[in-house]
Amino acid sequence: MKQHDLAPPYGARHRRKRVGRGDGSGHGSYSGRGVKGQKSRSGGGVRLSFEGGQNPLVKRLPHTRGFTNPFRIEYTVVNVANLDRFSENAQVTPRELQESGLVRNLRHPIKVLGTGMLTKPLTVKAHKFSNSAREKIVAAGGHIEELQR
Repeated sequence: MKQHDLAPPYGARHRRKRVGRGDGSGHGSYSGRGVKGQKSRSGGGVRLSFEGGQNPLVKRLPHTRGFTNPFRIEYTVVNVANLDRFSENAQVTPRELQESGLVRNLRHPIKVLGTGMLTKPLTVKAHKFSNSAREKIVAAGGHIEELQR
C-alpha cells in the first residue's frame, strides 16, 4: 500500500449542504427550517440557558456567599506528639518529616501544631509554629527555626 492508495472509509466524508438554492436542489424555499416560528427566522432561537419559560437552573440554585481568598496559604500540619518518634537532639527538617512519613509531599509549607506532648529536646525546622507548639518544644529543651516559604 502506498500513500496515494489511502482513502477515507465510505461515509466518512459528506458534501456541504447548500441551502436556499432553488427547489430543484432539494433544499430550496424554506431551506430546511420548516414553516414559520421562532426557529425559522433569521437570528431566531433561544439563548443557551433557556428552559422553555421554566425557572432556569441558574436562578433555582442558592447564591454562594462570601469569597475565596486567592492568596490563602495552605499548610501541611504536623502535631508536636508526632515529633516524639525522632531520636534525642535530632534535627527535624521538612525532608526528615517526609522520609518518616509524617508529610506526604513538600509542595505546601509545614506548620507545627501543639497537640500532644514532647519528651525529647529536638531542633525543629518548619515554616510556621503555633504558640503552644513553640512553648512545648522549648520546654522540652529543644530549639525552633522558622524557614522562609
